[in-house]
Amino acid sequence: MARKLIFTSHLSAACASMLIMLMLLSLTCEATLSTKFYDKKCPDALTTIRKSVRTAIAKERRMAASLIRLHFHDCFVQGCDASILLDETHSIKSEKTALPNNASVRGYEIIDNAKAAVEKICPGVVSCADIVTVAARDSSEYVGGPSWKVKLGRRDSTTASRSLAESGELPSFTASLDQLITHFARKGLDKRDLVALSGSHTIGQAQCFTFRNRIYNKTSDIDAGFANTRKGRCPKNSGSDKLSPLDLVTPNSFDNNYFKNLIQKKGLLHSDQVLFSGGSTDKIVYEYSKNPSLFNSDFASAMIKMGNIDVLTGSSGEIRRICSAVN
Repeated sequence: MARKLIFTSHLSAACASMLIMLMLLSLTCEATLSTKFYDKKCPDALTTIRKSVRTAIAKERRMAASLIRLHFHDCFVQGCDASILLDETHSIKSEKTALPNNASVRGYEIIDNAKAAVEKICPGVVSCADIVTVAARDSSEYVGGPSWKVKLGRRDSTTASRSLAESGELPSFTASLDQLITHFARKGLDKRDLVALSGSHTIGQAQCFTFRNRIYNKTSDIDAGFANTRKGRCPKNSGSDKLSPLDLVTPNSFDNNYFKNLIQKKGLLHSDQVLFSGGSTDKIVYEYSKNPSLFNSDFASAMIKMGNIDVLTGSSGEIRRICSAVN
């Protein structure tokens, strides 16, 4: 009888262990991002998003850079959860009005348009977080940059964090190389990811106040002729919001000219030029300046890694009906 009880006890324990393993496996499968996530749930989701993105960039080429940056600013604060899209309410302190984002981050309306289009064909299925991620990929591709397979299945946050956005989670344009490396490492991104993602500055524009000190203060890490040229669109005592291309040579094309600029001491932002300033990332900058295919490949890989930062999956978060508000 004792042997039977012991045997039964062991059998029950084994069954319980097996049940727990199956439950964990089920949760793991449910929470895994997949490139095929919408294949059955909403097969036309990606083509619908792409159409909205391409229409927007065709009207304003700068929007490609803005959508890539929107993705970056979303992922670095609270993860890739579309928290940056939430408007201010009595219970939500919007990230839109945080100092690094206010009157700077753009493209919200493009995501809203894409969401509205997707909702018409698949209501309540596609998350805003996935739309932001896909839009960044489509933007890169449209202006001549790399494309990549986006893993999908993110869910949307029900909160935002202006305090995190203002507390240093987003790297500053005045950051040193060590600060940048530390910022990216906290997100699981290494030096190569840092340099590759910074290469998105091959397109887009910057406001005068972000580089005024660099072009007016005589330093050894800026080409004098380049600085004088840039002063034409950035007065010393006015015009803080005036825009200038980050890359003067090919401002609307995604290429490796950004890295060639850095080698010539023609990085517009301080946080750009520190990547080639005698430090540990010089070699990577030089490699990308000589090998555009390597840059494109590494950029795509880094974007995939960034798109996986602290994502919400499974039953976490929600699928917002409107990207700017929780359900």
